[in-house]
Amino acid sequence: MLSPTTLARSSLEEMLESLRLRDNSDWPKDLPPALPSRPPSRARIRSGRWSAQPNFNTDSNSESGGEGQRKENELRVKRNPFWNKKRRKDVNVDSPYNVVAVEGIEGEERVEETGVLEGSDNIGYFIEKKLRVWCRQSNGVWVSGTIHSTSGEESFVSLANGNSKAGPILIAVNPFKDVQINGKDIVTAYKQKATDKPHVFAIAENAYNEMMNDGVNQSLMISGESGAGKTETAKFAVQYLAALGGGNVGIECQILQTSCLLEAFGNSKTSMNDNSSRFGKLIEIHFTAAGKICGSKIRTFLLEKSRVVQLANGERSYHIFYQLCAGAPQALRERLNLKMANEYNYLAQSDCLVINGVDDAQRFLKFMETLDIFQISKGEQDQAFAMLAAVLWLGNISFHAIDYENHVEASNDEALINAARLIGCEPHELKEALSARRIQTEEGNIVEKFTMQQAIDARDALAKFIYASLFDWLVEQINNLLEVGKQHTGWSISILDIYGFESIKKNSFEQFCINYANERLQQHFNRHIFKLEQEEYELDGIDGVKVDFADNQECLDLFEKKPIGLLSLLDEDLHSPDANDATLANKLKQNLNGMACFKGDKGRVFGVRHFAGEVLYDTNDFLKKNQDSLNPELIELLSSCNGQLPQLFAIKMLNQTLEPATSLDSPNQSVSAKFKGKLFKLMQRLEKTKPHFICCIKPNRKQLPGMYEEDLVSQQLRCSGVLEAVRMSRSGYPTRMTHQEFADRYGFLLLETNESQDPLSISVAVLKQFNMLPGMYQIGYTKLYLRIGLIGVLEDRRKQVLQTGKYTDEANKGSTLLTAIIGLQSVIRGCLVRKHFSNSHKLIPLRSKQKLDIPNEQSSAMAELQRRVVDAEASLGQKQQENATLQEQLQQYEAKMKKMDEQLQQSEAKMKKTEEQLQQSEAKMKKTEEMLRKQTAPLQASLAAAKKSEGSAMAEVGGRENGVSSLVKEFEQQKQSFEDGINKTTQPASNMNSYEELRKLKRRFRAWKKDYKVRLKETKAIVRKHRHQDSDKTQKKWWPNRGKVLQNCGKSPS
Repeated sequence: MLSPTTLARSSLEEMLESLRLRDNSDWPKDLPPALPSRPPSRARIRSGRWSAQPNFNTDSNSESGGEGQRKENELRVKRNPFWNKKRRKDVNVDSPYNVVAVEGIEGEERVEETGVLEGSDNIGYFIEKKLRVWCRQSNGVWVSGTIHSTSGEESFVSLANGNSKAGPILIAVNPFKDVQINGKDIVTAYKQKATDKPHVFAIAENAYNEMMNDGVNQSLMISGESGAGKTETAKFAVQYLAALGGGNVGIECQILQTSCLLEAFGNSKTSMNDNSSRFGKLIEIHFTAAGKICGSKIRTFLLEKSRVVQLANGERSYHIFYQLCAGAPQALRERLNLKMANEYNYLAQSDCLVINGVDDAQRFLKFMETLDIFQISKGEQDQAFAMLAAVLWLGNISFHAIDYENHVEASNDEALINAARLIGCEPHELKEALSARRIQTEEGNIVEKFTMQQAIDARDALAKFIYASLFDWLVEQINNLLEVGKQHTGWSISILDIYGFESIKKNSFEQFCINYANERLQQHFNRHIFKLEQEEYELDGIDGVKVDFADNQECLDLFEKKPIGLLSLLDEDLHSPDANDATLANKLKQNLNGMACFKGDKGRVFGVRHFAGEVLYDTNDFLKKNQDSLNPELIELLSSCNGQLPQLFAIKMLNQTLEPATSLDSPNQSVSAKFKGKLFKLMQRLEKTKPHFICCIKPNRKQLPGMYEEDLVSQQLRCSGVLEAVRMSRSGYPTRMTHQEFADRYGFLLLETNESQDPLSISVAVLKQFNMLPGMYQIGYTKLYLRIGLIGVLEDRRKQVLQTGKYTDEANKGSTLLTAIIGLQSVIRGCLVRKHFSNSHKLIPLRSKQKLDIPNEQSSAMAELQRRVVDAEASLGQKQQENATLQEQLQQYEAKMKKMDEQLQQSEAKMKKTEEQLQQSEAKMKKTEEMLRKQTAPLQASLAAAKKSEGSAMAEVGGRENGVSSLVKEFEQQKQSFEDGINKTTQPASNMNSYEELRKLKRRFRAWKKDYKVRLKETKAIVRKHRHQDSDKTQKKWWPNRGKVLQNCGKSPS
């Protein structure tokens, strides 16, 4: 509704008039506040239409979102027959912003596309002109808003929230080396606000503070080319948010560890980056009302499945394959029959198997530890590794021809047997599923044999499906553990880390989808940095702020336009039986050559002029990658496997077949259609947050530290829109505050205040008092817009006044108290004088007596008072002395207690050290005892031999019996002596000198042993000598007889 003022007056004057009317209670309370008329340059309509504005009544049961968010309240619209002219505006139904959120099942959001109804004549005009309407909330407060869309008898109005559309833009340059600017000390410095330098931590700090103060969900948008450092930047942001909201140590650590699992399964080495993300992810970190992390959720987008089976030269597949081959324990290798990476065809098709400076085996050990952190059981880990090994073995399966029609079947080799065993099926079942398919006809099922290319496609499709399903399963396990708890308040900070813009030698379907996603994200950047800022200026009546920027809407129209757009034509060819990659290229050139962002080229190549430059795409395998189908026989095979994971993957695929054809999870949907739907959902989710942009820059193409290519950096800054954003910030008004906020914060700076003044008048008076130039600010309908630096001047003045005002208040309080005391003294003195004067006239006869008595009484009273004062002072001094004595005693006791505590701690430390020494001594004694026993064992053996020798020689060497017996007796005595000594030194009651005694015992034993060996050797020599003599005698007796026998044997028989 408009205020009933003439258009000859300025908008500012009309706003002041409306505020005065409101203050004087002349404006009816049941009507919304008055808005001034828009300037004539804003295509103002006739006043008659304003008087016929529809009446909007809010639904009392409607619920708004989080505090300060851009809310959408459901409003009832009463049709006014006065407006009979029908209006309609065409809406691009493929835009992610033309949607209505409808509450779906289990709290999920379902999105329906909507447009403007043809019969909504009055509402259509409001939407077309973006005019404001007043809405009354359930609490009776009137707020202004803009009609967003209509549906039947209901309209959705976007209410203003008073927040800026975007925060600052951080430029993060990839150093291509480790730099010490992201450690714990830097985190602490930003938490304690000890520094305010540009940093990822500063952006995360701003997002966290705005979420806590305004109740608005935040998002960190990390953009940049491939290799610019987006993944590392995202990890630093998560690190700082975990430090800010660290209340649950377990979940905080788990959130930080998610990158280890996701990078292993979703990152790989490309020609542009050694750790390139081949999928997109949105990390949502949820917080409690106290600002503590209570959970997290990860959403992923478009994993590059073709990288599993097809690699370009110089690139690698996903890291997990190489980590598994390099770092798997021996038991796991034997169980999986695992070989080295160069023995698998999927990995060996590229000449790059290692990354410089990266230890895949060490990374695998860390990966295993992270799986334990996420509480994934050993059984589930083994199944997951079995699926990875099965994918590798599938790539080694070969095919051979079986007839003259080029039909093939899988060979019964090691690869087929291992793949079947790891999946959980029989080899012949896998062989049949990879070699043929069944076609249902009226007569029954017909088995159709595969050609070589069909068999390879079926094998690769199975490998891609298993890996993609395993990746989704891993993300699901992570989300289950990080599930948001009951303390969730709806506040969250989302971190978007998605693949960057790519342009390589041969750009295929994957680069086509990646660059389309980057176009949509760039439009989100333009929308919040330029479009919504410009729209806010216009809606609030601010003129003269406009910056030209490179709008990429034409490129998005080239992708999304229906029915003639890149995505529509690509999906259309999927249903054509005669379509191939060459016909697709020709079809695109015939239909899109007239569009500015399209470029036709030779053969199967076409070009697209992206915001970051022109890219040429080769349509080879476009249709096959866009369809990405899996034969029913392979799904049936997986469902019948013994393993739990293959069955789970098959059941999930079978459930998706039951989804409607329009569902994003339906197998009937093409890959590009699914990707577009998920991208739109992502943009709708981000639109509900306040974005903070981080632009990552790649300083050189060689990925070397210390190298800076100026042309490359300038191109990235120009294409990303950063330069235009800087120009808009300089020419615009980055600081904006509502009139009420400005008056509340700076109104006390006025030298003369009038309590009846409205907030706008106070704001204008403050600006005039400080002689602010008119070009430094503008006054809008609802806000004040200030240029760079102006708010700093006001803040400095505010701090100055607050600091000086503290002492002024104290002085004022002191002077006021002094004045009150002086006034009280004056009144008392006056009363006493008057009383004394009246008494002097009545008691003249007694005056002489009073002169004598009063001094005596006064002197006695003064003496008594002085005595009491002296006694009190003495008592006080005594008490103070006693108190000082007690304080001194207390300090002495405390010092003694402290000293006793220290002595006790020292004693405990000594006892602990002594106990450790005793344990070491016992261990050494045991070791020495064992050594002594081992050394005495040979002596016992030698003694036994000596006894045996003695027994054999006793008959002949009776005289030497005493020598051997003495040796035996000596050995027994010394053995007993040494054992007693060892037992004595190893007793628990022994003192610390037991170790020295043991060493002495050991030296004595060695000396005796040496001497005993010599004597034993001499005795053995004597015994051997007698044995030889005896043997010689026996030989002499036996040898003649032996000669006779030999002679007899030499005679010939008779």
